[in-house]
Amino acid sequence: MKRIFVTGISTEVGKTMASAIIVEALESDYWKPIQAGDLEYSDSDKIRELISNKRTVIHKNSYALSSPMSPHAAADIDGIQIRKDWISEPQTENHLVIEGAGGILVPINASETILDLIKPEYKVIVVSRHYLGSINHSLLTIETLKARGLEVSVIFSGEEHPTTEKIILSKTGVTFIGRISEEEKFDKKVVQKYASEFRDRLRSI
Repeated sequence: MKRIFVTGISTEVGKTMASAIIVEALESDYWKPIQAGDLEYSDSDKIRELISNKRTVIHKNSYALSSPMSPHAAADIDGIQIRKDWISEPQTENHLVIEGAGGILVPINASETILDLIKPEYKVIVVSRHYLGSINHSLLTIETLKARGLEVSVIFSGEEHPTTEKIILSKTGVTFIGRISEEEKFDKKVVQKYASEFRDRLRSI
């Protein structure tokens, strides 16, 4: 069964929406190891609201932190320390989509980052959204993941920017899964549309 880790080139680039689409496409389980902030309406809650299939199990966060900031800082505010050995992948015989927090070098404690949660066998999908500096952030993210020997794909999010997308794909050689355009509203119907569009490519990674 696939283990797919969804990360982004920065925060607020569309990781949770991409995760919902991947979950729906594969009817996979979902797990966000570290939730920082928005506990009253968490990313797990958003996934639950956006998917339609009945197979998905949404697994409990290993850490649910009160402040919307870097996990290491949010944990400090809550008076705890995040320990990697306390973050245990849930047992499931289904595919599993794992959503990171922020980008891959976001610290979870004094010595480890989100990157250290990505196991060698995971398939990694990077969500890239165009903004000034996003090419640099995309290339740095992808090259860092590839340097760890990880298999990387990309989903573009937001308004289409052909020159940005072309240079990212040509310089990295990663698999292109698809594009999530700006939508007036993201709901179950929209998620199902993209899930149908991306399904074959997701199955092939």
